Amino acid sequence: MEPNWTAVTDRALADLTDLVKMESVSAQGRMLEETASAVTRLLEAEGFKVERYPGRAAPVLLAEAGEGPRTLLIYNHYDVQPETPVELWDSPPFQVTERGGRLYGRGISDDKGELISRLAGLRALKEQVGRLPLKVKWLIEGEEEIGSPSLEGFVRQHAGRLRADGCWWEFGSIDPQGRPVLYAGLKGIICLELRCQVADSDLHSSNGAVVDNPLWRLASAVASLRDASGRVTIPGFYDRVHPPSPEDLAQLAKIPDESAAMQQAYGIRGFLDQAAGPAYYRRMNFEPVLNVNGFHGGYGDAGSKTVLPARGMVKLDFRLVPDQRPEEVVRLLRSHLAASGFGDIEVIELESHELPARSPIDHPFIQLAVQVADEVAGPGRSAVLHPSSGGSGPMHPFTEYVGVPVVSAGIGNHASRVHAPNENIRAEDFARGIRFAARFMERISQL
Repeated sequence: MEPNWTAVTDRALADLTDLVKMESVSAQGRMLEETASAVTRLLEAEGFKVERYPGRAAPVLLAEAGEGPRTLLIYNHYDVQPETPVELWDSPPFQVTERGGRLYGRGISDDKGELISRLAGLRALKEQVGRLPLKVKWLIEGEEEIGSPSLEGFVRQHAGRLRADGCWWEFGSIDPQGRPVLYAGLKGIICLELRCQVADSDLHSSNGAVVDNPLWRLASAVASLRDASGRVTIPGFYDRVHPPSPEDLAQLAKIPDESAAMQQAYGIRGFLDQAAGPAYYRRMNFEPVLNVNGFHGGYGDAGSKTVLPARGMVKLDFRLVPDQRPEEVVRLLRSHLAASGFGDIEVIELESHELPARSPIDHPFIQLAVQVADEVAGPGRSAVLHPSSGGSGPMHPFTEYVGVPVVSAGIGNHASRVHAPNENIRAEDFARGIRFAARFMERISQL
């Protein structure tokens, strides 16, 4: 029996509205226990047996339901980024608001909309066939936005219980032409602070004649880490980089160039080295990156204050590719700073590092996801598969310890403003994501 898709979508939107109200900001420890309980109730209502494990900051949920020869593992998270700066939101961040065919709210894309669309698809499949025709194992954590400090140990400890035919990762997107965009990997990440202190107290700026400036030193140190094209200049940084295979490069050539749409959506002034087409996607998929997230210190209020700051700080992140290892990159960074005359600059490691991960793009599970995405999108909207996302997440424990192929497919879009004010999804993508979830699970059950 064909599900009543309108009713399924309306119920899913009600569930999403309730879940977005939960201010589950892991960076601030807000409403994490309460949100874990809310997600547990949603799962139990669909027949899942849910086990709750303590994490460092938030509970980890492991749920199971269904029977059949095939098993799907799903990974999602219920925590969200802070909503600040609130003044840049056009509607309350923890209230689902519809404008112009888009649904706005913190976490509506990353990752509560993804979670609810999958649950709704599972509900629709049960309505269609009268039962859940495969085994679904669902791992949902509340620490992803702070680096998933509990997840690697949890996955390693429970690897046997997590065995499956494939893992459906937490996100995916739809491009401006309505084509589903899927990913078979993620970059690793390291988050760091560089700190420099030259005195116990701020000084009158006249002392700049004889006292070095911490912001100047930090600026010089940061400038030594990469060149104008974006290439990292730390000796040895690229030694472990695993080059893309001919199959990987052939896949890049199939990806439609949406760099111009990205540029327009965010008002980007231009790309490094004017990257476009395969060069743009090679950087996004296969090349490591160093970013400056923030530069802090000294006076920043209105007018002037002639001060020589005592201290300053820079926040950095590295995005890594196979086979780079975070601990080695940190060691290379420290050695480079010392050799360049910046040995006084302190390197502070933040949150948990994450290793890069990538599954083979020709794996049958990944190809099935692409095929189903094609079918649901309809004619003229062929799915696009990226060997890797430019973003990061805790995928490596799943490929390393569980040994499962992983694919990302979901409901985001190039203008979802994830981690930013006015985070959103398109209502039509949410509805289509529910249909994808139902058909993907059904097709897995028929393998």
